[in-house]
Amino acid sequence: MKVIIMAGGSGTRLWPLSRSNYPKQFLKLKETDKSIFQQTMLRCLKLTGIEDIYIVTNKNYRFLISGQIEELGLKSYEENILLEPQGKNTLPAICYGIKEIRKKGEDTVAVFASDHLIGQTDKFINLIKSGIELSKEYLITFGVCPTSPETGYGYIKKGNPLSTGFKVDSFKEKPNLETAEKYVKEGYLWNSGMFMFRTDIFMDEVKKHCPEVFKSFLNDDTEQCFKETPKISVDFGVMEKSDKVAVIALDVPWNDLGSFASFYDEYDGKKDENGNVTFGDDIIINSKGNMIYSEGNKAIAAIGIENLVIVDQNDALLICKKDETQLVKEAVDKLRAKKDSRADFHLTEYRPWGSFTILEEGSFYKIKRLTVLPGKKLSYQMHYHRSEHWIVVSGTAKVTINDEEELVKSGESIFVGAGEKHRLENPGKLLLEVIEVQSGAYLGEDDIVRFQDDFKRC
Repeated sequence: MKVIIMAGGSGTRLWPLSRSNYPKQFLKLKETDKSIFQQTMLRCLKLTGIEDIYIVTNKNYRFLISGQIEELGLKSYEENILLEPQGKNTLPAICYGIKEIRKKGEDTVAVFASDHLIGQTDKFINLIKSGIELSKEYLITFGVCPTSPETGYGYIKKGNPLSTGFKVDSFKEKPNLETAEKYVKEGYLWNSGMFMFRTDIFMDEVKKHCPEVFKSFLNDDTEQCFKETPKISVDFGVMEKSDKVAVIALDVPWNDLGSFASFYDEYDGKKDENGNVTFGDDIIINSKGNMIYSEGNKAIAAIGIENLVIVDQNDALLICKKDETQLVKEAVDKLRAKKDSRADFHLTEYRPWGSFTILEEGSFYKIKRLTVLPGKKLSYQMHYHRSEHWIVVSGTAKVTINDEEELVKSGESIFVGAGEKHRLENPGKLLLEVIEVQSGAYLGEDDIVRFQDDFKRC
């Protein structure tokens, strides 16, 4: 069995917690020690080996994915991280994964999103496995048993029963509340966006119902495949048209974190007697039905408010009504229209060697905290317009300046002048933390010339 994990996404619906350069699947939510993507990986490993897991994503997330896999103590199969040249929705993404899988022969494939929270893992895995025999004849979609009349999900109407599951009678678009209530009463399922099928049967159905996509992926050149293929979802392109679709019901806790309203629902166990969800020592007075999610140790006092979502980050603050969280994307669009980088970037950015966090910046200076993973090193590089002063906070740094190496220990510092070739490396087994003070006329991340790089970014 093979698995395809869909790990793209724009990161707009949970802004400012999630952003396009670091979307929700890579977040480690409060009170969890693994990201949503890592939880997805661990579930998939109960179905197959890591060498049979294919991850379809884009180039911006390549090193994030590798790093999060390695953080689990697993080997990252780089050849199985499939980079889309451009986003064309779910059908081309799945076809890309299947095209790579078929190079090793036909097989059964399960397709999962990387950003779903799923409970009762063992029961979930058994339900997925129950579809293997059925997949010899049908394209299987997995429908979640509703817990409420949600208007943010599509629905699936069950048809005649099969040996496992049901034939699909029809797919329904996201309904209004009255229609959603009717669907729940009549036993419809939420459309989860999880699938299972044989590679040969699926591609035959793509050829039959969406020939323009099928033809595009006959090309050996991936760039050309994505250039030629239309932008289309797997539901609209194949599942809603095929007469070979079955559904298996998933009676397990499931949340796609599609908005902060569903985010609030995920923390049902943390609600106080007035339905407030908080994660720190927040002061709540005469308030009910709110969610407060803050970064750091900021004290927040909420007085006389109802049904609000408050998400406080160091560089951005969201305050909205809980029933209007679907409009968060519009706020992100407005920031992008103003070319505001906070629409897409956190103060903390992740790199294949670790991460950096901007602590403070002005016109001619910027202060960062660098975290370098054990055994990793930055590229051997040079800047035209800025100098850098590195102060080692913890660990030991191996610093190369103009081909001369020096060890810099905790409490020590070193200066790198503009125009000097330099490299920072962590030779130890513990995290290396460095405070970097930049000064110069231009401090942009694009002022960099790489001479050597372990991650082939030259």
